[in-house]
Amino acid sequence: MKILVLGAGAWGTALAASAAPRHEVGLWARDAAQAREIDAARENRRYLPGCPLPANVAVHAEGVEALGLLARSFDLIVIATPMAGLRDMLQAVSGSERPVAWLCKGFEPARDASGGLLGHEILAQVAPALVAGALSGPSFAQEVARGQPTALVAASEHASLRDLLVAAFHGPAMRIYANDDLAGVEVGGAVKNVLAIATGLCDGLALGMNARAALVTRGLAEMTRLGVALGARAETFMGLSGLGDLVLTATGDLSRNRRVGLQLAGGATLAEAVDSLGHVAEGVTSARTVVQRAAALDVRMPIARAVVDLLDGRVAPRAAVAELMGRDPADETVSNPHSTPDRDRGS
Repeated sequence: MKILVLGAGAWGTALAASAAPRHEVGLWARDAAQAREIDAARENRRYLPGCPLPANVAVHAEGVEALGLLARSFDLIVIATPMAGLRDMLQAVSGSERPVAWLCKGFEPARDASGGLLGHEILAQVAPALVAGALSGPSFAQEVARGQPTALVAASEHASLRDLLVAAFHGPAMRIYANDDLAGVEVGGAVKNVLAIATGLCDGLALGMNARAALVTRGLAEMTRLGVALGARAETFMGLSGLGDLVLTATGDLSRNRRVGLQLAGGATLAEAVDSLGHVAEGVTSARTVVQRAAALDVRMPIARAVVDLLDGRVAPRAAVAELMGRDPADETVSNPHSTPDRDRGS
């Protein structure tokens, strides 16, 4: 199989390296200078240092306008740009008629007051005829590049794409599970980034394991409520792209979003926290959209709202935690997005 990965960040590079032993792989970088550097060093020193790029990964640097033609030479297109670039990438390859999967997790930056869109909603606007979906789940790029065991979810309404993603990436160190609940997989991948900022804040303030467990568990309830309201199945959030990805991102030391919370707890400004990463932290850009979309659907998400207040500078770290702990008592609900006020007075 011939696979083209669009985006030479850490995750795109890692997936290209992972597939290379079994397939012919192309890795495209938007920045021509970066592409030349990766090709010469056979290593992505900026985003994935210390992980050699297999010799049979061809590095490409064609302009965006040429991607449609380039894509026709491949059997599968994988978009590995940040969420903000997904729309342009889908438009660029839409004429190739090749199946497409995206790796990015989050909501597109809002284009109007209604909030940003998930990947499948962007697809419906710009390339509805494409056979497309998402490859998601708990995964740190460094571990994938090193060949450490990883399990992912191939999500699409098209069985042909799910089967193609399994054939492309399932191997000795990577297990691929198929799921037709694309909306659920995408909501899980988007909301867990926001919740990881909250757990990073909790850890940075040394509030203890009890507090972290409470945030993860109630965060899962928020994620599920929003997902169900957006048409997902509640059981999806108990799988790899929901609970699995949330646990990894909320507790793993390699998590960018968790690191943002840690730094904010330590007194850094948001700009300082983001600049220190050297990578995109999707939770920072998705948090406001999560709250906007939830408000439009009358879904309660107090943890996500507290994260937005923190990011916007309206509350200090300890005040954000105090606000959450000071909420009224509530029944424990997970999958019901519209509980009546007398049954569920908080979260």
